[in-house]
Amino acid sequence: MRYAQAKGPREAVPIARAMERFLGASGLSERVAQWPIFRAWSEAIGSALGNHARAVRFAMGNLYVEVDSAAHLHELSNFTGEQYRSLANARLGSEQIRRVHFQLKR
Repeated sequence: MRYAQAKGPREAVPIARAMERFLGASGLSERVAQWPIFRAWSEAIGSALGNHARAVRFAMGNLYVEVDSAAHLHELSNFTGEQYRSLANARLGSEQIRRVHFQLKR
């Protein structure tokens, strides 16, 4: 197997800049930026319910949560979901989560 050889000396780059480039190229930077949203949701619902309802995506103020049973889906969609959304926003310090969409995990 042949490897391409570097063309001339490479410039040293600060580690923060290298990580920024890596995260951008890998598509992880958006996910890392959303980490506070996912953490706030997880803390708001607690560990017991968190084992059954996991935030999977956040886009334009909408949090998408996968739920592992029809019973939990019903409970969150109809009764307690709004309460947990409010608690998560309180932890964030602003109304970043405008709506929560619950979906049954496939």
